[in-house]
Order: sequence, then C-alpha cells, then structure tokens
Amino acid sequence: MTTGAGTDQRTDTTPAQASRYGMIAIDLDGTLLGPDGAVSRRNIRAIDRAREAGIRVTICTGRGFVECERFLGTIGQADPVIVAGGSILSCPATRRTIHRFAIDHAVVSRSVERLLGHGHAVLVLKDPVETGYDYLVVQGEQNHPIDPVTAWWFKEMNVRARFARSIHEDEHPEHTVRFGICGTDLALAPIGEDLLGHVGDGIHLHNFPAVVAPEHTRLTGEGRRYHILEVFSRHANKWTALSWLASRSGIAPERVVAIGDEVNDEAMIVGAGLGVAMGNAVERVKKAAKRQTLRHDEDGVAYAIERVLGGEW
Repeated sequence: MTTGAGTDQRTDTTPAQASRYGMIAIDLDGTLLGPDGAVSRRNIRAIDRAREAGIRVTICTGRGFVECERFLGTIGQADPVIVAGGSILSCPATRRTIHRFAIDHAVVSRSVERLLGHGHAVLVLKDPVETGYDYLVVQGEQNHPIDPVTAWWFKEMNVRARFARSIHEDEHPEHTVRFGICGTDLALAPIGEDLLGHVGDGIHLHNFPAVVAPEHTRLTGEGRRYHILEVFSRHANKWTALSWLASRSGIAPERVVAIGDEVNDEAMIVGAGLGVAMGNAVERVKKAAKRQTLRHDEDGVAYAIERVLGGEW
C-alpha cells in the first residue's frame, strides 16, 4: 500500500494522537541512514517527537553494536537497541548485552568448515562484552584472505578482530551469535543453498547487498554487487528480538511499528502491528508491509513517524 508522496513536513502532533502505538523499531542502512551514511535533521526531529509523545524508539539493525554506536549518539538513544540482525539486545548507555540468541557450536563448526571449503574466510560474530573482540575470522589451512569490503569495513568501523586458522581455536564458542562471508551476489547464492542443504535445520540465513565504499563497485564486474551471506540461529531474527523487547516493556505486538527495507527486516515488518516498507525497499518487503513510506533519500522514516503521530496510520 502506498502513501501518496510528498514533501509534507508536518509537526502538528500531540501525545494523545500517538497513544495507539507504544514502540517504533527502525532499521539503519537503507532506512534511517541516507545515501550519505548520515541521519538527516528531519529524521532526528521526528524521532524526538515520537519520544515526546510517549513512544519508545529502538534501532533494529544488522550491524554489530560497535558498527552502529555513532548513530545511536546522533539520535540520543537511551533505550535498548537490537543489533547483529536480532541476535543481540544491547544497552547504549552501558554497552552491556541485555539478551542474546547464540548459535549452537556444533552447527557453527560444521558450517564454518563448509564455507572454508568454498574458499572464503568466515566472519564469526561474537558477543563482544563476553569476548573482548567483535569477530573471530577463521581463515582455514589455506589462509583465505578477507575480501576488500570486509577489510575496509573493519578499518572504517574500528572493529576488533581475532584471526584463526581453525574454528577449534575459538575460546568462546558459547558466545557466537552470527557467522558469514562476503562476496559477489553471483558467487554467494549457490553457497547459501549448499549450506542450507547440509545444516539447514539449525539455522536461517540472509543474502543481501553489503555496505561498500564507492571504489568497491568497480571490483565486482558488470551488473554484479558485493553481498553478505549471514547465518543465525533459527530462533534469532529482528522480530524475535523486537517482540522480546516489547514484551519486556509491556507493549503488545499490535502496538509496535517496524520500518525497514531489506530481507532481514521482513520478519519484523510482518510481525509488527504496523509494518512500514521504505520506498527503496526490496519487493518482498513492500509486499509484506501494511504501509509504504518515502525513500531513505527523502526522509522516509520521518514521513512515516509523522503519519503515525498524526493518527493517519
């Protein structure tokens, strides 16, 4: 369902008008963040007004905590946030983990060996509160290098990584929340199918475009894009984390608004009382949503919040 478009930048909202909803969950990349990788002033003002109206706001992102911390400061986030694709809930003030959905180590071991066999270094995301680092990078006996996008991302985000030849060197197997690889979309699709065929019962996975630097678009070939293949416990997604947080806050699912654009947002778009797809969302997210807002380069988050506060949605 589309909204009809616009340049409308209304601010005439009151707490009484907002009582229908108690929580708004917002994705980062392709949603709250514009193409410049920043949060617009209009989006910041809309989030502030939602809080003033008594609505809790949470960020629900595929990034790890360290990879999104700068934006949490930009919007003055104090309430818990959902990171790592729904596998960790964190407190922005203390940086402590509130809850996590870990992956069974036997599943991780089998999967990592399978991915190494495809010639990729495997990025094993940890709960950094418990381990002291963000990623265990398993390179195998062949010492597979990390790809250019991952190397850039680690440097750009000040990610702490430990490198290992084997998953058996993992000193914190109980604190793995996600693992994956990065490569071209054409290469990752059959790898994902192979992984599901061998260890599918205990996992679910996503394969979608990676955040890249402009120069990386020249490395993939005509019509190709860098993708990330991310694997989680079958119990972990953005909606399981969001519903856990809402329940803990005494907010029923029908009083939750979720805004996103990618395949890893689909579960929360479907589960929330009001699922909102960005104008730049992938088609399956648009089909799953109850409403569609503007694009991320048109302050689509603000547009959606303004309509929630105004009582139109």
